[in-house]
Amino acid sequence: MELSIQSTNNQELIDITKEIETLILNSKIKEGICHLYLPHATAALTINENADPNIKTDLLKSLNKMVPLHDNYLHDSIDNNAAAHIKSTLVGVSLTIPISSNTLQLGTWQDIFLCEFDGPRNRNIIINIIQNKQ
Repeated sequence: MELSIQSTNNQELIDITKEIETLILNSKIKEGICHLYLPHATAALTINENADPNIKTDLLKSLNKMVPLHDNYLHDSIDNNAAAHIKSTLVGVSLTIPISSNTLQLGTWQDIFLCEFDGPRNRNIIINIIQNKQ
């Protein structure tokens, strides 16, 4: 199955936890795994705290320090988005989360985020929900 998310900013972290949880509930799979894959080269997926909205800002600020928007990247002469490609590689494009009792096994403060580094764009997340053999 696929989930389509529309970003609204050039860089942002979008909480997609509720959408994934709804898919898990509708799947009726009690025990298994949820695998998320983002087939895009300038975005990523991560799990982190969502109780404090400053975490999203701090994450983007830190990534921007590590990978400046423009730093004489060769690829910028083509698409002007080399930094987004590098951030996508650093953060990663897939997640695997256990399912138990038809619920994602996220920590108390954890949520799932789509990390947009080259928006706004429409992003598609491929979702595989796999049931454990009984």
